[in-house]
Amino acid sequence: MDVNKIRNDFPVLRNNPKLAYLDSAAMALKPDCVIDTVNNYYSKLGVNVHRGVYKLSYEATDLYEEARNIVAEFINADFENVVFTRGASAALNLVASSYGLNNLKPGDEIITSELEHHSSHMPWNNVANITGATVKYVPLNSEGRITVEAFKSVLTNKTKVVALTYVSNVMGYITPIKEIIDLAHSVGAIVTVDAAQAVPHMKVDVKELDCDFLSFSGHKLCGPTGIGVLYGKKELLEAMPPIEFGGDMADTVAKDSMTYKSAPYKFETGTPIIASAIGLAEACKYLMNIGLNNISKYEHMLKEYAVKELMKIEGLKIYNPTCETGVISFNIDGVHPHDAASVFDKNDVCIRAGHHCAQLITTWLNAVGTVRASFYFYNTIEDVENFVRSVKEACDFFNMF
Repeated sequence: MDVNKIRNDFPVLRNNPKLAYLDSAAMALKPDCVIDTVNNYYSKLGVNVHRGVYKLSYEATDLYEEARNIVAEFINADFENVVFTRGASAALNLVASSYGLNNLKPGDEIITSELEHHSSHMPWNNVANITGATVKYVPLNSEGRITVEAFKSVLTNKTKVVALTYVSNVMGYITPIKEIIDLAHSVGAIVTVDAAQAVPHMKVDVKELDCDFLSFSGHKLCGPTGIGVLYGKKELLEAMPPIEFGGDMADTVAKDSMTYKSAPYKFETGTPIIASAIGLAEACKYLMNIGLNNISKYEHMLKEYAVKELMKIEGLKIYNPTCETGVISFNIDGVHPHDAASVFDKNDVCIRAGHHCAQLITTWLNAVGTVRASFYFYNTIEDVENFVRSVKEACDFFNMF
């Protein structure tokens, strides 16, 4: 993997050569091919899909539906299993609002965890409030990990839904999701997986996992904003009612009745997210060309090097030194993460500070928030060294007071 060549694909890095962008867990940068693909749609086509009876609309429709095929290939799904949404949050909410509200009742149990992004557990708390179901949390081990044994301790015959993250956006831990899925299925529960932090960084095969639902966003895997994906098993998607109604999802409409198209179209109301879907497909092709296994190994190498250097700095608390992905969450002793972050920006190091829309794990850590650096395949050893220097500078600066 030629990192210097890869970096040249990203105009933000070309235009900001001193930039150490370490916030890819929040938003990945976009390569030229994705930007050009989106621009090509707007400049050469720029029309709606499915309904136009003219050449430009046919061409746009072909690109849009081919995008669904490419995204399906990316996660080893079938065409009809891929629903385009506004993002991972919208996909996760769709499962809760359609499947959850129509299948759960008092006495049923939902299992989630304190590692979840708000978009993963909040929709199910809402479902529980409405249906009378109960939410249970997998106990985390001393590192803050989900383990199979801990999952078994909360799994019962009353469990109907398991909603868990594949990779934590704060701790970077990989959940043993395959084993959990098998256990959940043994009691008849369905599993909805938040894979927003997994799909951009590792090979995800939904058929091998046998998950019932899996959600991810486009902007975290070098795709455009405003696009996400819900994978769902066909029989589940077909049984689920739509939660939005209007154009392009209806089959027949009368004054007193209506029928809907089959999945995925019944969940894609109105004008689809055309340009972003086409751009997402291009991003998937770009990542497949580099190789997800190559990306995963490279990120882990950067993270391991960074942790080794950070361990030499006094007054630093690293919360996840053993994580398997490219995420480091830490704090400087006695310093609010937002204050610490100001030093990094001065040095052109882009990191994130706060609770990262995951307040449950922040509370579990007994912290007001964390400083988070997240590495991707376009980062370099020099980026890591600039980051470590900035951490040292921040520690020295705040130790003066």
